[in-house]
Amino acid sequence: MNNPDGPTRPVDSRLLRYARAARGYLMAAVVLGVAGTGMMIAQAELVARLLAGAARGTGPAVWSAALIALLVVVAIRAAAAYGGEVAALRAAAAVRSQLRRRLADHLQRLGPGWLDRQQPGEIIAVATRGLDGLDPYFARYLPQLVLAGLVPAAVLATVAAADWISAVVIAVTLPLIPVFAVLVGLHTRARTQRQWELLARLGGHFLDVVEGLPTLKVFGRAKPQADVIRDVTEGYRSATMATLRVAFLSALVLELAAALATALVAVEVGLRLLAGHLGYQTALLVLLLTPEAYLPLRQVGMHFHASMEGAAAARRVCDILDTAPASADASSPAHGAGEPAASTPKCDLRYDDIALDRVSLAYPGRDRPALAGISLTIRPGDRIALTGPSGAGKSSLLGLLLRFSEPTAGKITAGGTDLARIDENSWRRQVAWVPQRPYLFAATVADNIALGRPDTSRAEITRAARLAGADAFIEALPHGYDTPLGEQALRLSAGQRQRIALARAFLRDAPLLLLDEPTAHLDPVVASQILDVLQTLMAGRTVLLVTHRHAWQGGASRTLALDHGCLLPATGDWAGAPVAAAP
Repeated sequence: MNNPDGPTRPVDSRLLRYARAARGYLMAAVVLGVAGTGMMIAQAELVARLLAGAARGTGPAVWSAALIALLVVVAIRAAAAYGGEVAALRAAAAVRSQLRRRLADHLQRLGPGWLDRQQPGEIIAVATRGLDGLDPYFARYLPQLVLAGLVPAAVLATVAAADWISAVVIAVTLPLIPVFAVLVGLHTRARTQRQWELLARLGGHFLDVVEGLPTLKVFGRAKPQADVIRDVTEGYRSATMATLRVAFLSALVLELAAALATALVAVEVGLRLLAGHLGYQTALLVLLLTPEAYLPLRQVGMHFHASMEGAAAARRVCDILDTAPASADASSPAHGAGEPAASTPKCDLRYDDIALDRVSLAYPGRDRPALAGISLTIRPGDRIALTGPSGAGKSSLLGLLLRFSEPTAGKITAGGTDLARIDENSWRRQVAWVPQRPYLFAATVADNIALGRPDTSRAEITRAARLAGADAFIEALPHGYDTPLGEQALRLSAGQRQRIALARAFLRDAPLLLLDEPTAHLDPVVASQILDVLQTLMAGRTVLLVTHRHAWQGGASRTLALDHGCLLPATGDWAGAPVAAAP
């Protein structure tokens, strides 16, 4: 597997494996490049024949036919070059599109648990600016890499048939170009990787500053953060200029090596031509073809440096795609249209128990597990209140039931079937979740409510909003249910955003309802209204409510307490059946 600090390789095999959409376009670009090579050799032969004929004083009847043939060859060569360019650019566009789709799909399969341990700014930079940098890699570098092997071989064969001495000189000097290119490339690789790391750091830090700008302003830290962004930007500028300096140095070295090799061939051809040991037409053909032998190798070096940034970003994308999801089900091929495979076990949470058997959950980089030896049975119709201090593991337990994480020890079963064997989509269709801070997308109100059922009717959306107590303020919006909410739905209050989340849950109509402190950040009046709505929502469902409050007006069939990842008997106002942690 390639890694950023590993040796320089001309082609990343993982990138070609993940970018299958480009293979047809790349093949077309190579075929057209080969055709262009044939036309280039034919053009050199015709030019040499025309000039030699003119020197000998041949009549118009002879050189007019050659001139017409030359015009046809030039036109075909131009068409092949144009077609190859178009095919290569389409290959780059297909790769960007496919990699972005695969990255988005795989990030969903990795889940929020994995994403929480990553830098969102870096992933955003990779998926946008980074993959845009693949254009030079696929449109220029890869086609030229193939031609760098074909064109010199074709030129050598043609020159050898005309003059074997010149062919030997070319064959001896040709390896100098790739040797110098590799030496410079080894130096460039580290600089380009640093440039990319600085860009990812800049993107992540800028995202942090934008999201936390109100807090920075209140505490008077906006100016220092602007200074930090300036310093990181200056570092990125310096790294970019250093990379460009190396690229320009590489171009100088390759051009100098090619010029000296071409001059060497020209000298020996000129001396033998003066001595009468070489024909004029042959000498012209050799001199015309010699630069063409070195040109593809020089262009490979040039395009290699231009494509390094995109290749570095693509390596990061491939690293993410190579990351195995924690869920065994997620590692299997995706099921069509979100449906489980026929052989995948199913469960029905209206009738099946959910059992946690000595379940533990540990996050990488943490000293102690988030959950330790939890044993619990959730029966259909249970109303379970889960309380405990911050960091006790309440949200981690919900994350296991949402399939955001997988247990590091123990087992969760539903209806006697291991949860890891149940299709994630089938499971989540039976779960409704209302978090503390629901995320609303920059779509319309109706689209946000229908997030879990995009094919639902407007009447059902309206009914769900009415049950959630959201219909009044939605209808007061400029376009009602068709009003775009914008980024983070900032036009709505916290209570209104929570009501839209409740409308989602009503519309989903799932048998298992997970509530993660849905009134934690609301004032008492709005919180009381939300709790009234929850009573309706919880009717006939299995409910697990995470809360810091010590009173649940709807009543709980069981009340549990978590502390340091362990399940403890409930105390205080939470009067319920004691549940002990597994020994």
